[in-house]
Amino acid sequence: MSNIIYTQNNPSYVSILNSTIMNSQFSISSSTSKPLVIITPFHASEAEATVICAKKYGLQIRTRSGGHDAAGLSYLSPVPYVILDLTNLRSVEVDVEDKTAWVQAGATLGEVYFRISEKSSTLGFPAGICYTVGVGGHFSGGGFGVLMRKYGLAADNILDALIVNAKGRVLDRKSMGEDLFWAIRGGGAVSFGVVLAWKIRLVHVPSKVTAFNVVRDLEKPENKKLVHQWQYIAHKIHEDMFLFVRIQTANSSTKGNTKPVLQATFTSVFLGRVEKLLPLMQKSFPKLGLVKSDCFEMSWVQSIVLLNGFVIGTPPNALLDRSKPQGRPTSFIMKADYIEEPIPEHVLEKLWERLSEEKVGIASFQIFPYGAKMSEIPESQIPFPHRAGNLYEFTYVVRWNEDGNVTATER
Repeated sequence: MSNIIYTQNNPSYVSILNSTIMNSQFSISSSTSKPLVIITPFHASEAEATVICAKKYGLQIRTRSGGHDAAGLSYLSPVPYVILDLTNLRSVEVDVEDKTAWVQAGATLGEVYFRISEKSSTLGFPAGICYTVGVGGHFSGGGFGVLMRKYGLAADNILDALIVNAKGRVLDRKSMGEDLFWAIRGGGAVSFGVVLAWKIRLVHVPSKVTAFNVVRDLEKPENKKLVHQWQYIAHKIHEDMFLFVRIQTANSSTKGNTKPVLQATFTSVFLGRVEKLLPLMQKSFPKLGLVKSDCFEMSWVQSIVLLNGFVIGTPPNALLDRSKPQGRPTSFIMKADYIEEPIPEHVLEKLWERLSEEKVGIASFQIFPYGAKMSEIPESQIPFPHRAGNLYEFTYVVRWNEDGNVTATER
């Protein structure tokens, strides 16, 4: 099958252009500069031809890998441009014996995880949680997830790549050289070419992992202390444990009370059975009060399904759904900070007070622990310097609806 070219006169042009847009802030309006053409290659040669033609006619290329685009970088440009949409380049070829896989850049994380699980129940890959993310941007930007404290980032586990350079040539690791191979893993690859595929190192996961979600009401003083204590524990706990926290507001259950209630959800995936997890938590974080009934044993791929909000027992093939989240479109800005010292308890108290104000609306943020393997890998190994010295990543989003009401929420 040959690539499909969509021009502005094509009736499918608008739907294809909007296919990965999830942020209404960057929605395509009549005044937005649109690409002259959208190319959807099925073969590497078609991506090569796109680069050569764009260079010849002085057009920029915006590459998108088929996942959702939160920042709008793959479909906005102040100068004439074309979109190279790699959605059709999405194969995942798993080699169980070699413990590697070749993943085309148009695949999503969900497709990668599912295809690995089809071949092995004891192999996984250390990348992100959200299954609709495209691997092209995720791997080239670093890619952190629940396995990073054990195995590092996605980019730390890339063994080879195929990239189309500015001359329209397809290069692998040997032909591109180690300098370029270093540059495309962790700092973004778009400045250097179009990555068509990645060879990844698969990692060992046990046949059963243990997951839990423990919700604590932050109206209680003792529960507020849990978040403060987490800062001193999560980056030091055993590398098989990834324990992150979501802080969010919820509607009050008290009649007539419109003031939001603040909750903290402690979520974990532990690479082992519950019998090993409970003593570890009792030793490292006893005040959380984790009990066996909070915990669920499942396969690693099933834990990814659970972390994406599906009910326990949902088949892993749910990860193959590439459609955008449904519902009313919203606009948002996502930011992240790296925290090197624990936030003092009195500062957190002011944060809780601010989030609990009625005018704030629905608010949420997440904090992800570093440490373990992330502190062992030199910051110069790849162009991702956020290693030793960082306790956790603090992620938050400001979101607003079309009527102008502003809220903050996690994504």
